[in-house]
Amino acid sequence: MATATKTSSKSKTTVKAPAAAAVSKVDTDSAPKAATASPSVVETLAPVVTDELRKKELFELVVERSGMKKKDVKPVVEAMLAVLGDALSEQREMDLPPLGKLKIQRGKELSDGRALVLKLRQKNSQLNRKTTPPAAD
Repeated sequence: MATATKTSSKSKTTVKAPAAAAVSKVDTDSAPKAATASPSVVETLAPVVTDELRKKELFELVVERSGMKKKDVKPVVEAMLAVLGDALSEQREMDLPPLGKLKIQRGKELSDGRALVLKLRQKNSQLNRKTTPPAAD
């Protein structure tokens, strides 16, 4: 085994450091073999793209579902949207079945208005539930 000699300039002490011995043949036959990785396709999440519901379409859907005339539905829906807008501007939580429970997470004032991040929780029993129009007398 070969050794190297180091000399320190301050104390004039000689230190012998052992040199590493050469590695001979390593037995790799008994080592466990790693599984080879096979390429796989990872599915990425696709953004949900939906059509925007406009006020005109909302009137038509309410007329269809309620069986009432458009001239009767329009002022009620307009008033309801105004009340919801006022509640949002006051940052009130809303529990409106079958729509669900609506909570304001955070908001930011912009130059042209306000941006709100909302959390809407809907129960499974409320999803896709249709109300039947009232029976005609």
